[in-house]
Amino acid sequence: MLYLGLVVAFIGSIVLTPLVKRLAFRVGAVDRPNYRKVHARVMPRLGGLAIFCAFLIGYLVARPDNPAAVPLLIGALVIVITGVFDDMREITAKAKLLGQFLAAGIVVVWGDLQITFINLPFGGQLDFGYLSIPLTIVWIIAITNAVNLIDGLDGLAAGVSTIAMISLAGMAFIMGDMFVLVMASLLIASTLGFLFYNFHPAKIFMGDTGALFLGFIISVLALMGFKNVTAVALIIPIIILGVPISDTFFAIVRRLRAKQPLSAADKSHLHHCLLRTGFSHSQTVLIIYGIAALFGLAALLFSQATVWGAVLLVTVMLIVIELFVEVIGLAGQNYRPLLNLFRANRKATEKH
Repeated sequence: MLYLGLVVAFIGSIVLTPLVKRLAFRVGAVDRPNYRKVHARVMPRLGGLAIFCAFLIGYLVARPDNPAAVPLLIGALVIVITGVFDDMREITAKAKLLGQFLAAGIVVVWGDLQITFINLPFGGQLDFGYLSIPLTIVWIIAITNAVNLIDGLDGLAAGVSTIAMISLAGMAFIMGDMFVLVMASLLIASTLGFLFYNFHPAKIFMGDTGALFLGFIISVLALMGFKNVTAVALIIPIIILGVPISDTFFAIVRRLRAKQPLSAADKSHLHHCLLRTGFSHSQTVLIIYGIAALFGLAALLFSQATVWGAVLLVTVMLIVIELFVEVIGLAGQNYRPLLNLFRANRKATEKH
């Protein structure tokens, strides 16, 4: 039934997206151009509803057996409703956060999905105790919003999310977690169908409905696959989600340096920086796809490495990320501590 579910989800997404496009115009769920937006015309932005409906239909056909499925789907429904209201009426940040908190609370409390402890790499155990519920909720909300932040170019969030889900599905296959594998595969099929209409030049945007839904499902499935494991293994979903997490982290750094509110909007996200460098719209999206794929490959290597090998891999990754960020100006044009250090060392060497 899995293969039939995947086919139904994929075809369902292709069939439903044009219908949702018409609905978006009818209910006023449109994205109008402004100084922060890349597009130059009014665009429908309710596309995430097609992804969710296709995913749900695929699930009903595949019917993976797991008690966590119902809380996950109810939480997803709450997050989708939140996104639909935002796409139609642009609700306040507090109202959006409330919807995310409710959705996360459903899967954490009802679905009993909690990071209760991690086994430390050199012995011992870190027990989170009463902090397990709030920490898990914070993780879900953080990843949900991280995916939402990268939704700035045609096909970007959908493609990066698909690559992340492929990585999660691969890890679930290796670990023998069939539920995560099936749910991730259904989401991949649904999102790929939507990408036919969303890749540049896009005919419809996924909107907050899609970005919040994808971020929510990815964050929950990542926890299902890696909760209550070693500290090293818990880093795997963080690596898989390296693109949205890095973009969000350096957005925070950028705003702290500029003494701006963390919620302030700007045009200095990863895709903005690459566009300013001179890459075209499609090239920028494909470059970020490539970066996301590299993160996925790194996660696979990380999962098979020894503890010291994992430490070395993470160290190299952090240095490469930092250099890349400084070169493209992701944390601000004057933020170049590592490059300045290299220049200072080179000048010192030349003097001697």
